[in-house]
Parts: sequence; structure tokens; C-alpha cells
Amino acid sequence: MSQLIEVAKPDDAEEIFALLQRAYAALVALDVHFTISQGNVEQVRRVIEQETVLVLRKWKRSVATVTVRFPWQQDENAPSSLPFIHWFAVDPDYKGQGFGRDIITYAEETLLKETLKAPGVYLATAIKHPWLSELYLRRGYQPFHHRTNPLGEALVFLKKEFNPPADQPIAKIA
Repeated sequence: MSQLIEVAKPDDAEEIFALLQRAYAALVALDVHFTISQGNVEQVRRVIEQETVLVLRKWKRSVATVTVRFPWQQDENAPSSLPFIHWFAVDPDYKGQGFGRDIITYAEETLLKETLKAPGVYLATAIKHPWLSELYLRRGYQPFHHRTNPLGEALVFLKKEFNPPADQPIAKIA
């Protein structure tokens, strides 16, 4: 099998940290600052131990990653009680080949919607990020909250409901 998505293990921390740094370097050059750009391997290892970090490997090389933080792992300032997606990254050598789409779809559809029966998901991105907000809007996310991260970056939070309420009930109970 040439492509595989799996849950990262603590031993993967250095590899995932390197992937995150490669992917986020272009954003730092554009003056977009996410906190992981100032992170370290130990921080990534702790997140791998506490949250669900997915990694997409192509021929055994990690080419994309995304992290899911579940509601019980969030602090009291979380703007939603849905699972939270963060640390989404694709290796610059593999951009434009669908790996980002593949890992996000896996996180949303397979992990959250089908396996865990989550009603939806949310994420955040920098307001001035050149393309991510549009990508998320095309994927069905809607903005619902704004906040500034510890580095002074203005963020927009977007959420996606997997089973939005229907206009009509399926059946009436008498």
C-alpha cells in the first residue's frame, strides 16, 4: 500500500514536528503566525500523547497531518463543544496532490462522523491566511467566532455540522 493514514505515536514526534515546521515556514514568511511555528518536539510529543494526531504517509514518508482535540480535552475558553481540528499541514513537496483533502476528509468523515458519531467539528485559521478560509468554506464550514492567538494573530473559527437540522421532522410521534 503506497498511502496510509494512521494515528501518530509518541515516537513520531520528531517527524511530525519537522513536517509542521516545513509546512508553516511559508506562512511565517507571509507574516501569518500560528503558535506551532514557535513550538518544539516535546510539545508535539505531548499533543500526540493527549490528542489524536493523524498522519498520512506516502511510501512511508509523512506528507500530511492533522490533529483532533476532543471536547473533553478542551479548556473552558473553547468557543464550541464540538471536536476541534488543528495543526493541519501538508509537506510543501506534496502540495496540490490531494493529500490535504484526503487527511481532512478522513478526520471529518471516518474518525468523527462515522466512528465517533460527532455532530460536527470546528477549526480556526488566520483571517489573513491567503487561502485556507476559502478552502474551509468550500468544504461546508461556516464562521462563528473570532479571537486573537497568543502571537497576536487574528483568527476566525469555523464550524461544520455533519447532520444539520432538517426543516421537516422525519416522523411525528403521537
